[in-house]
Amino acid sequence: MDISGFENFILNPAFHDYLAILKGARNGFVYGVKVRFPHALVMSILFGRGDIKTRFKIIYRATKQHALNLAKFVSLYKTLLLLQKKANGGKERSADTFIAGLIGGFLVFGERTAVNEQIVLYVIARVVASFIPRAGSPYSASPQSPRATSSVKPIPPNSQYFAVLAAVSWGAVMWLFKERGETIQPGMFNSMTYLYRDSEVWKNLKTLLWHNT
Repeated sequence: MDISGFENFILNPAFHDYLAILKGARNGFVYGVKVRFPHALVMSILFGRGDIKTRFKIIYRATKQHALNLAKFVSLYKTLLLLQKKANGGKERSADTFIAGLIGGFLVFGERTAVNEQIVLYVIARVVASFIPRAGSPYSASPQSPRATSSVKPIPPNSQYFAVLAAVSWGAVMWLFKERGETIQPGMFNSMTYLYRDSEVWKNLKTLLWHNT
């Protein structure tokens, strides 16, 4: 197939939904690398143990799992949407997204690993926050932002309700850290230990100002 023929193929509306699955997998993988690699790198520098080789193996495994799982989820989600659409005579239903997300979430993120747990907790937090009453106007967006041209304009939470959520969330997590630390996600527990416990111990000026004991 020559270049023009290939372009005609990828631009053919008949193949759009199928190629979107492939593109979704690609975007999921790239996004997973961009999000996880710097996070894993920083966490390894701050809290990692072992030599450089061991730390890089941990960074690689976490980045690989995050990227592959996002790629799997996006492609599976789009595939399930397409199957439901075809089964319903080409029509999309409101419940299709929930069903596809439900199945995809179970199959891809249902295994409890450190990376999956972080992702699921992130998603839960966004779901819970979506129930906060909204403010009166949408978020501001630059002309280059996808939100600028979208028909749906995300609206920020009402500031008063958000303040209450922030207060309750921080009060709860600080209580959990003190009283039930075993229930906190390990990455967050390490961060909180570094912030609130390691900062209370030092032996000399070096361990006070330069690094922990």
